[in-house]
Amino acid sequence: MDFNVKKLASDAGVFFTRAVQFTGEKFGQVEKTELDAHFESLLSRADSTKNWTEKIFRQTECLLQPNPIDHTGARIEEFLYEKLDRTVPSRPNNGELLGHYMQDAAKDFGPGTPYGNTLIKVGDCERRLGGAQREFLQTSAISFLAPLRNFLEGDWRTISKERRLLENRRLDLDSCKARLKKAKLAESKAACEGEAVPDFQETRPRNYVLSASASALWSEEVDKAAHELRVAQTEFDRQAEVTRLLLEGISSTHVNHLRCLHEFVEAQTAYYKQCYLHMQDLQKELGRFPNAFAGNPGLSMASGGSSPQGNATLPLDAASAVETDTLKIEEVQAPATGTRKAKVLYDYDAADTSELSLLADELITVYTVPGMDSDWLVGERGNQKGKVPVTYLELLS
Repeated sequence: MDFNVKKLASDAGVFFTRAVQFTGEKFGQVEKTELDAHFESLLSRADSTKNWTEKIFRQTECLLQPNPIDHTGARIEEFLYEKLDRTVPSRPNNGELLGHYMQDAAKDFGPGTPYGNTLIKVGDCERRLGGAQREFLQTSAISFLAPLRNFLEGDWRTISKERRLLENRRLDLDSCKARLKKAKLAESKAACEGEAVPDFQETRPRNYVLSASASALWSEEVDKAAHELRVAQTEFDRQAEVTRLLLEGISSTHVNHLRCLHEFVEAQTAYYKQCYLHMQDLQKELGRFPNAFAGNPGLSMASGGSSPQGNATLPLDAASAVETDTLKIEEVQAPATGTRKAKVLYDYDAADTSELSLLADELITVYTVPGMDSDWLVGERGNQKGKVPVTYLELLS
């Protein structure tokens, strides 16, 4: 118990000395040991690495889990399983759940109906998309998020601990410097007073003896302060070297994070490519079956009750579409009024000779033609003329 009290008193004294030194530095009343420019550069680089790594890590988590509130229960469950050293049970994600619901609905509506048949195909695609997403999340968590988390929770904590220890060593060093400086000033003052010739006619001749005694005491205090300063300087230099080595390791951290970033991009590319292929396959599969709601509902009903000859009267809109398809673009003349300038937003490759290929950021002249689909305009660029999609253009006033 006695040892603990002494240690507590010693720690309190050290803390008070550091607080006095720190306060004096803030008010500019005492000197402060400055670190070299290279060391300061390493500190700044480490702080920047920590801050940006933390932001990238948090935002990547938001990207992979857009609604963190919905995953609160799942995260608590994962935390409990991790503490119990057990494997977290697999659960379906949103895409897989949607696929299951669609396929269950198809069974209820009847898989032989057009709607039920389509629900089965779309549901299967959604399940495959959910599986691709699951694989992407697992790969990203292992190859990208885990290294960033390890740096923030491991290496950075070690660096922060050593930096705090270095700051304490610096405060101790500056406190020893201030103590030695004060002791030398007091010693020189006592020595000057001791050099004066004593006047034994004084009523208090003992002042001379006291001055000589004080000079000897201050000389011992100077020696003690100088010894403490050497010890503090040694500890500070040792701690500065340890901290410097850790800070220089930030370069290796950058190299490791660069490799992880490449792996994340590869995983993301593979994920989106897989999703694209799944959607392409779904479109091809759905294209093999007629869509009862693709055209005019009245047309579908008329087709269902067609005449014995199998001919149905086409609506006016369908006739207009046929006329538009047979429209020859080269014979279209630009109207006297109504033409506008348009800026091309994206590159576009013409599907046939009736269309006009486009390059991003170029300016063309566009106008409408009676009977043409509203999703298309006629575009002119010099002597070239052809249909252009509206979605690729920004109409200018």
